[in-house]
Amino acid sequence: MQTISFELEVYSYQIDFIGHVNNTVYVQWMEIGRTKLLQAIGLPTHEIFKQGFVPVLVHTTIAYKSPLYLGDRVQVEMWLTELKNASAVMQFRFYNEQHTLAAEGFQKGLFADRQTMRPRRLLPAERALFLPYLHLAT
Repeated sequence: MQTISFELEVYSYQIDFIGHVNNTVYVQWMEIGRTKLLQAIGLPTHEIFKQGFVPVLVHTTIAYKSPLYLGDRVQVEMWLTELKNASAVMQFRFYNEQHTLAAEGFQKGLFADRQTMRPRRLLPAERALFLPYLHLAT
């Protein structure tokens, strides 16, 4: 089981009026994670459209645990917790430099036909690309 892991820096434009990272920035970081997942399986965003399907985000949930501040380095980890024929659930965790959990969340996405925008089942070969990142609950 593999995990997508990457580090980001907190910049001044990501800070809200209270002085910590704005909640919308976490959604942007999730987008970076999803993009990195697609790159890791060999379907970067510009290539996935050629497959005839597009990933469509349908749900986001984030629980904020500890604030992040200007100049912090954020460690992001993401993996799949569910992979169905036409949908997937991605789990995210955000840590500060001391490896304290700052936030965690998940997103659900559908695979949609590029022409009709209706749900589309992954072909077995397409589904297999995602399997290394699937962590089943024990």
